[in-house]
Amino acid sequence: MKPKIEICCGSALDCLAAQAGGADRIELNSALALGGLTPTLANLIEARKKVTIPIITMVRSRGAGFCTSEAEFEILYADAELLLTHGADGLAFGALHEDRTINAEQTRKMIDLAHRYGKEFVFHRAFDCAVDWDVALSQLIAWKADRILTSGGQAKAEQGIDVIARLQKQYGDQIEILAGSGVHAGNALGLLKQTGIHQLHSSCKDWQSDPTTSGNHVTYAYAPAPHELDYEIVSEQKVRELTAAVAELN
Repeated sequence: MKPKIEICCGSALDCLAAQAGGADRIELNSALALGGLTPTLANLIEARKKVTIPIITMVRSRGAGFCTSEAEFEILYADAELLLTHGADGLAFGALHEDRTINAEQTRKMIDLAHRYGKEFVFHRAFDCAVDWDVALSQLIAWKADRILTSGGQAKAEQGIDVIARLQKQYGDQIEILAGSGVHAGNALGLLKQTGIHQLHSSCKDWQSDPTTSGNHVTYAYAPAPHELDYEIVSEQKVRELTAAVAELN
């Protein structure tokens, strides 16, 4: 099976770079520094004009965790429907209770919404924060989720490789396992070979300088040194290197 490369994008311009670099699929977000939030509708619309590969859109309203109130969920659900009606090929969403079990009601509503539009549903890395991965996967399979995004419960997918391999072996014929976090051209082939998965998620991040980030005694910097004046973008070259790295398995 040909490996699929999904690129995490923060704008319509990132989507164009991902496609030009040979990506198979996009996850479109805003606010990547917060772990990815719901993208603006304009970014999806503009990307959809020129991007032909699938675009999965993040559905997440804020930073921190995944314990979503009913008021927050109502807005997320409305966002999700707008995204689907304007060309999104799927939704990336995850909701947990305070005890880190999956919020079944919210998750099932979002799965049903995506499928009603004939699109995919991805349970994102909220999965890695779940208290019991096997219970969570059994539930998601029963609810007919299409895919999970996971680092194997570790900060980076390479560190969670044994867990990813186990999940793939045990559940891979029932739900797609997408590995993400710290994936790059140097470790991609090893991740695929050692886990048996068929798809990877990467930011292929580079930095772009904005000299107006700091001035006088004010700063809007969010990135660590040496990128205090920078914001992140998708590197077309890094996408090319990543896709070339996994070509051996094509």
